[in-house]
Amino acid sequence: MVDILNIGGLISSSSKEIDKSPRLRMRSFYLLCLEKISGVHKGDTIFVKVHNKGKYNITLHWHGVKQPRYPWSDGPEYITQCPIKPGGIFTQKIIFSTEEGTLWWHAHSDWSRATVHGAIIVYPKFGTGYPFPKPNAEMPIILGEWWKKDMMKVLQLFLRTGGDPNISDAFTINGQPGDLYQCSKSETFRLSVDQGKTYLLRFVNAAMNIPLFVSIANHMLTVVGIDGGYTKPLTSNYITISPGQTLDALLQANQNPNNLYYMAARAYSTGLNVPFDNTTTTAVVQYNGKYSTPFSSPILPNLPYYNDTDAAFSFLGHLRSLASNEHPDNVPLKISSHIISTISVNTLPCERNNSCEGPNGTRLAASMNNISFVRPSIDILEAYYRQINRVYQPNFPGFPPYIFNFTADSLPLILEIPKRGTKVKLLKFNSTVEMVLQGTNVVAGIDHPMHLHGYSFFVVGFGYGNFDKDKDPLTYNLIDPPLRNTAMVPKNGWITIRFTANNPGVWFMHCHIERHQTWGMETVFIVSNGKCPEEHLLPPPPDMPPC
Repeated sequence: MVDILNIGGLISSSSKEIDKSPRLRMRSFYLLCLEKISGVHKGDTIFVKVHNKGKYNITLHWHGVKQPRYPWSDGPEYITQCPIKPGGIFTQKIIFSTEEGTLWWHAHSDWSRATVHGAIIVYPKFGTGYPFPKPNAEMPIILGEWWKKDMMKVLQLFLRTGGDPNISDAFTINGQPGDLYQCSKSETFRLSVDQGKTYLLRFVNAAMNIPLFVSIANHMLTVVGIDGGYTKPLTSNYITISPGQTLDALLQANQNPNNLYYMAARAYSTGLNVPFDNTTTTAVVQYNGKYSTPFSSPILPNLPYYNDTDAAFSFLGHLRSLASNEHPDNVPLKISSHIISTISVNTLPCERNNSCEGPNGTRLAASMNNISFVRPSIDILEAYYRQINRVYQPNFPGFPPYIFNFTADSLPLILEIPKRGTKVKLLKFNSTVEMVLQGTNVVAGIDHPMHLHGYSFFVVGFGYGNFDKDKDPLTYNLIDPPLRNTAMVPKNGWITIRFTANNPGVWFMHCHIERHQTWGMETVFIVSNGKCPEEHLLPPPPDMPPC
């Protein structure tokens, strides 16, 4: 059997392993963000030949793909590889294992992912099916942000001033801002449906800095999957989806076919005095057929208010993994490694006599456990594999260096300044990890979608305020917690995640708000080899990009 996959019109095929060769250019956003990888089945391996024909360095990350024992193709710049330079070529081996559902791929260098991204659709193994009735059709729905200015110029200004970046000029649905923006009214994305049929919508939040509320007027969405795994069905008139997250939902086309209906998305933003794009992007859901009544203007859905934390986490808090015989939950019950990490926005002294655009002339920064991460000049994976010294320090703290009221309304200015360093956390193979991620009100509290490469993790609990190590574990869901690769920590709140460290290698953890990652809200886990050869990190490919 020959498997054929298509990226942007470039097709190649193989009888066993699939070779996909996208040629990347820094093109208009709407030309790239629709490019998807489909035709992959659970357990497949594919090869992607990346030819950088742009003028900037680039890497590609396969978001949510665990890449067992093979972080060499994971993609984050200076973590698992050095960037592919202009004109360079790198063939990435993408190993799918337990993933099933919607994932996505994106650039993982500078802010290139604003335009370089697409969906990955992983179907069930041949001979198996969905744990829900098969839909009549499916459609990727990629949510993004768009700037009028070149993204590299936006990034350069952001780095130079030390303040917040310019907010986006529009949100997009499948590359188009929609009717409510004059610039693209004639090109609004349209989803055509047939009365009585069911559609699987595969949502990806590819936005750079903003979680989103999404809804379709007069229609309900039944969530059946998140982050490349299945969930118990959850029916809602809106969804909350943060940058980095994916979500699969069934849409029943059961409304009046004479009407047009808006699919709409708007920001969820809770930061005090934090600028954000407060516009609304739309697509149109229209029913096929000829009807006697002329179409009226599309109906708008009622979206939650932009800072409605209750709405955001009411939705997220009701998600449950399937936990069936075919898709069991293996939640770690006995924990061998406990980690508590604060996640904070910080400030650093300005190099230009307090003329930066952060608070009081400072430069904005971010941290985990008061460590603002510094990327090295060679990648950490190569340094670990080849035992190169002085690239990183293996002493990322397992607990906050200071204990204080993390979520107090007013905090001493001395807490704002983090230490800077390339500190990583070492984990023993097969150790069971519980990690509490505690948001703080240092400088300004806000929600943080935290993403872990190489793993999915169970979100066993979340709450507001300071984590209570005696009381809060009593509320954990250890039966059917959602399995995610990206989970949102509420403003001035916490989440607890659990996973088994059974994937050896170097794995990045970071906030998926792009400005927070750039400021240093990130760390690295290095998971040691196990005892058996099949529990060892695999060797690198011969064409790794040079540093």
